[in-house]
Amino acid sequence: MASLVRQLQRYRLTTAEILYHLPDHPSVLQSYTWQDYDLAPAYPVLRGFLDFWGRSLEGRLHSVTVASTGLISAGELRTTSAYLTLH
Repeated sequence: MASLVRQLQRYRLTTAEILYHLPDHPSVLQSYTWQDYDLAPAYPVLRGFLDFWGRSLEGRLHSVTVASTGLISAGELRTTSAYLTLH
């Protein structure tokens, strides 16, 4: 229920691929996938997570790729060429 309320408040499902340097092997990159509801285009939730990362975790950030989509949108209208009933 809480996720529906957030979606109605214009939050979008946001996924970020975070590439970071391994602390013990700085020349090696590791990938981390983060996902939460966030407000585009400012992404305050993601920015808060990245701030936490910079303060608390040892792996130095390399890059962040973000994808975001609204889950509630206008419906699509399609016509059908057949109506079938299965018993």
